[in-house]
Amino acid sequence: MLEKEYTVERKHSAAEVGSGHLNVLSTPAMIGFMEHTAKELADSELKEGETTVGIEVNIQHIKATAIGKTVTVKATLTERKKNILFYQVEAYEQEQLIGKGEHKRTIVDVDAFMEKL
Repeated sequence: MLEKEYTVERKHSAAEVGSGHLNVLSTPAMIGFMEHTAKELADSELKEGETTVGIEVNIQHIKATAIGKTVTVKATLTERKKNILFYQVEAYEQEQLIGKGEHKRTIVDVDAFMEKL
């Protein structure tokens, strides 16, 4: 399990990212915090030349969060099937759950991945 803190800035707001009209933490930014935390957890398990890419998110955004607040994200690796990593992710403002769900990442060889583009 990895826990990371993020400060909600105006650039993370729904109004700024275009997902809504309000200056509150946007769902895309919250998901970005969750993906980043899971990626950081995965990085410790990778070999030279490998990285992970996000392949699926299933997230509930439960409660609004104001600009300037601190969000704590927890990512827990729950399963690994070959190169697919499965995570439970949760986001909190203080003790209040603001988001939760599942996230999948796959381990890829950086050079092989980029050659396919």
